[in-house]
Amino acid sequence: MRITSSVFLVFFAASTTAARAQFGSGIVYDPTQSAHAVQQIQEARQLYTTTVQTEQKVIAAYNLARQMANLPQSLFTSFTNLGRQQWTMLTQPANTYGNSLQWINAALTGAGAAGANQAVSIPRIGQIIGYGSLSVQGRQVIAAHGATVDLYDSANASSLQTIGTIRANAAERESDISQLEAATHSADPAQHTEMATLQRINQALLIELRTEQETNQMLQMQALQQIVGQKVQQDNLKSLFLLGNGYQQTFNTVTPQQSTTGTQWAFHY
Repeated sequence: MRITSSVFLVFFAASTTAARAQFGSGIVYDPTQSAHAVQQIQEARQLYTTTVQTEQKVIAAYNLARQMANLPQSLFTSFTNLGRQQWTMLTQPANTYGNSLQWINAALTGAGAAGANQAVSIPRIGQIIGYGSLSVQGRQVIAAHGATVDLYDSANASSLQTIGTIRANAAERESDISQLEAATHSADPAQHTEMATLQRINQALLIELRTEQETNQMLQMQALQQIVGQKVQQDNLKSLFLLGNGYQQTFNTVTPQQSTTGTQWAFHY
């Protein structure tokens, strides 16, 4: 910066001396040469200003890095007692009939979710006997209830697998968070540089994105179960309509009709 200032002063003095010599010797004033000299002076001034600004930025960045590397210990040790939310392990069931542990294992790891769901449920059978001989409406009713069972089994197995997978990854996720916490509360100056801090912020954002993705998966499973539940209600309502329609059509043929003579006889009696 001092060298630039000296060059500027020498250039300005030389230009002034040359101008005096020209005027002193009786040479006619040249506007073009004078404008060129003024332009050079302005460029030199701009270069000087840019150099000063650059130096100020470098000094500010250095001071920031030095302050971050020498933060008072109280600034990052006062939050070391943050509570850690650990995953609650599932309570082991009694396993009275030997089919509960498979479901618990699927809820903890996500493995074998479909088989575990069937192990704790009533077995699914094929089409009922005589299904093909039913009427069209009868087959539709049976098929609708059968589809409800199949869809519920699929949704429950998918939800069980999703929850188990999230639980299986919980230990690794907790380890990542613990490492971030330890680096944040560390007294090592290298952990308090700008790059180290930005790296931890980036890692924390990635963990948050993963957590949001898992939450979305669980919400999707809940939405599927709600859809199947609404299907059950719709099937029940439709079955009632079919039942009522069938009752109206077969009432006259199935129910014995009372004659006028019988009515009069009962009245006199």
